[in-house]
Amino acid sequence: MFKIFRGIEGSVIMNIRSLGYAFIESKDPSEWRVFGTEVLGMMEVPGVGDENVFLKIDERPFRFAIVPGAENRLKLLGLELYDENDFVKAIQELEASGTSYTRGSRADLKMRGVLDLVRFNDPAGNTLELYHGADLDYAKFISPLGISGFETGDFGSSGFGHAVLPAENLDETHTFYKNVLGFGDSDYMHFKFSDDPDEPGLALKFMHVNNPRHHSVALFGGESLAGCIHLMLEVKTIDEVGECLQRVIEREIPITSTLGRHTNDNMLSFYMMTPGDFPLEFGCEGLQMDWDNYTPTKTTLPSHWGHKFAL
Repeated sequence: MFKIFRGIEGSVIMNIRSLGYAFIESKDPSEWRVFGTEVLGMMEVPGVGDENVFLKIDERPFRFAIVPGAENRLKLLGLELYDENDFVKAIQELEASGTSYTRGSRADLKMRGVLDLVRFNDPAGNTLELYHGADLDYAKFISPLGISGFETGDFGSSGFGHAVLPAENLDETHTFYKNVLGFGDSDYMHFKFSDDPDEPGLALKFMHVNNPRHHSVALFGGESLAGCIHLMLEVKTIDEVGECLQRVIEREIPITSTLGRHTNDNMLSFYMMTPGDFPLEFGCEGLQMDWDNYTPTKTTLPSHWGHKFAL
């Protein structure tokens, strides 16, 4: 099912398997405790540090880690590699591309429950971590809201969902994700926000890694003060999406997009504002792809219906 991509001077490059975790900086992590458990249905679990909030959605010990800070923003994303051998190759690829990185400290590894990691910035300034050897504690996910489960693949192999990141230098950043990190293209989309024929609009590039999700990361050709355009979580049923929407309405949480169904990944979803000052997409029924029999597309219509965005 999976393709092998070629990197610097034709070498086989990184075997990234999934989008593993998100670290989110918060002025008040307790806001995420309430939002994560009482709105999204995530499960709070013990973590490292008294002020940190760790949220679980599957067999993995956590997927979102909220840490105290001076701003509300996405701090970094973790990308999971297959094993130690692929981790060593990934470091070699970073070095060959001239990308500066730092090794994770013992405290970093303990907090994340991984064997090793490196941290670096992409050309747009988004912070990423490459890691391997993640803990799998097999502790049962029990949603405080009765959600049957989140779609993350067998033993979490497809990751927690997807992330859309800002990249004003879109072409340079896209090239880095393809030629250094080994992402494959899924889809290209160009948004206009008015009927003005002279409006340049903004572009989105959707990319996948070695799992069946239509995209694990997308790059948006604009900026975000919160360091994130949006994160996405996927549940198993339409009812669970609707029930979450009802909770959002009852709590008067700002809805940044109405319910709708996307064209490129078929996701039925809506978007809400988070305590991180960026939106979160909550959906179901996303496509599972066969990458050996797929050609990247250019989508001219973002949704079959719905998804009226509040900009």
